[in-house]
Amino acid sequence: MSQYSMVVQWSDEDRLFLVTIPEFADRVVMPCTHGKTRSKAIRNGEEVMEMYLEAWEAEGESIPQPSTLVNSFPGSARERLV
Repeated sequence: MSQYSMVVQWSDEDRLFLVTIPEFADRVVMPCTHGKTRSKAIRNGEEVMEMYLEAWEAEGESIPQPSTLVNSFPGSARERLV
């Protein structure tokens, strides 16, 4: 699984879960994939991420950096959950 963000939102109009990858938004038309169920949309999103990353690498293009959660909350998630 990659470290990129994925936003999964229900669309009443499309009657599907739509997937957006924020880090790819300036390079790819969004939403970039969808699914009839949330789990299918997530699987499709992971496949799309892999496809774009492999293509950009093969073409020698720059790879967007994953966004990370930086000090939004005190301590790490692991520390808060223990």
